[in-house]
Amino acid sequence: MRRMICACFLSVILIGGQAVGAGRPNVLFIAVDDLNDWISALGGHPQSRTPNIDKLVARGMLFTDAHCAAPLCNASRASLLTGIRPSTSGVYQNNQPWRDSPVLKDAVTLPQHFMQNGYAALGSGKIYHGAYPDPPSWQEYWPSQKTNKPADPKPDHINQNGLKRAHFDWAPLDVEDSAMGDHQVVDWVGDVLKTRKFDKPFFLGCGLYRPHLPWYVPRPYFEAHPLGQVKLPVVIDDDLADVPAMGRKFAKPQGDHAIVVKHDQWAAGVQGYLASISFTDAQVGRLMEAFDASGHADDTIIVLWSDHGWHLGEKEHWRKFTLWERSTRVVFAIVAPGVTKPGSRCDQPVNLLDIYPTLIDLCGLAARSELEGVSLRPLLENPQADWNRPSVTTFGQNNHAARDKRWRYIRYADGSEELYDHDTDPNEWTNLADQSKYDSVKRRLASSLPTINAAPSTNERKKKRKSNKE
Repeated sequence: MRRMICACFLSVILIGGQAVGAGRPNVLFIAVDDLNDWISALGGHPQSRTPNIDKLVARGMLFTDAHCAAPLCNASRASLLTGIRPSTSGVYQNNQPWRDSPVLKDAVTLPQHFMQNGYAALGSGKIYHGAYPDPPSWQEYWPSQKTNKPADPKPDHINQNGLKRAHFDWAPLDVEDSAMGDHQVVDWVGDVLKTRKFDKPFFLGCGLYRPHLPWYVPRPYFEAHPLGQVKLPVVIDDDLADVPAMGRKFAKPQGDHAIVVKHDQWAAGVQGYLASISFTDAQVGRLMEAFDASGHADDTIIVLWSDHGWHLGEKEHWRKFTLWERSTRVVFAIVAPGVTKPGSRCDQPVNLLDIYPTLIDLCGLAARSELEGVSLRPLLENPQADWNRPSVTTFGQNNHAARDKRWRYIRYADGSEELYDHDTDPNEWTNLADQSKYDSVKRRLASSLPTINAAPSTNERKKKRKSNKE
């Protein structure tokens, strides 16, 4: 009898395999800027401490081999939120207003699609690239539809590290956590979760800015990673020796890395990044406390994602802007009550492009034919399901990387190539592309690369301003 009662209860809360209460599930959509795989759950750095992120991803499924569609903020976020590849839209760089693309001009974004299907869409913080917010995507945004994130405090002067490279800087701040923009974003989102009374399901965005540069966070987070104990990434000398000219051009070894080494700032830079991750982890913890107190846990899907990876000296490079693992691998997890098993992990290669179709699948919304990702529901239900889709990343016109469970294949616009065997070379130190015995591997992965390579979308706003001045 008891088993029958349980079965009846489950039939009430499960519709189409998902927990939805009396209707469609809510969505809590959490973005973290510039976070690579340095979370404890992914083992990216032995000194990274992310207990709150680890607890969040343990609620559902962590995708351990997830990658961005583009290794930089604007193109990654525009592709994720429209479901359309950079190579289709022509939005490749940070200085391209994505709505100026003819392909994306009238695109229905992920939150817009949810609004069209009866959801309330609201949020705070960095979801879109900061320069190009999208008011049509939201019914409500804090601080405003035009200013999506609060300002952060700064030290008395910039150039704290002595490198004189604009916001490529790091230093502790003698302020309380509450002075930080991300803390205020979590305050607002947490208040919405705990106090708002919704008459419809909600799509709620929470965009966290750190660990984006500059790495200015409160002093205790730096002190948690003593400078003298910081471990540097494992690298080898002459790592770029077997990399084609295009790859070396992207790496710019005589830029950030050369000056970091010259000024003995490598450990301090790693400390700043680790400190910023720890700060962000604390904000995730606060967000989840508010979420758990809200009563929405059983009828809300949580998506946690970072927009791209980050180099900290690997391949003589800092920041993103490459087609190597360091730039493309992201943090990505989905908690879908009734679908995902707590503590589950999936090691199939997936892409942030897959978020849009996955969410509309899980929430029972109409499919959209223009989306270029696929629903991950089969993997959410069974992480061992058959999956033969390499994850593709694009950086600039006709430069692509394809990643499957074992290999990374890179082909640049000039036809030069790289190939790395992650079974034996997880750091991508040995380029195998010139060895003929791997030609079949290259051909197979090359078949997954985009066949459309749109010309870069122009900045129509800039052109209009210039025309008005003439």
